[in-house]
Amino acid sequence: MSRVCELTGKGPMTGNNVSHAHNKTRRRFLPNLQVVTLISDVLGRPFKLRISNAALRTVDHRGGLDAFLAKAKSDELSAKAQKIKKDIEKAQAAA
Repeated sequence: MSRVCELTGKGPMTGNNVSHAHNKTRRRFLPNLQVVTLISDVLGRPFKLRISNAALRTVDHRGGLDAFLAKAKSDELSAKAQKIKKDIEKAQAAA
């Protein structure tokens, strides 16, 4: 399982540990990923996604999964999230 947020595309970054003597060693900064279940209002179904804490706060701020995916760029989303976005758009067009 890759360490990438399914909604924002946020992944590991690299940097340095810097000691008091200013010795530098490489390290990785991993995103704070959580497995959460988000419910789509349009589809009325729950979806289990592995997203970062920052993405979860953004979903809440924008008013839910449907509103977040409506504004999100498709190239940042995972394949699973792209399919959910497409299903939501189809359901909204039909209604």
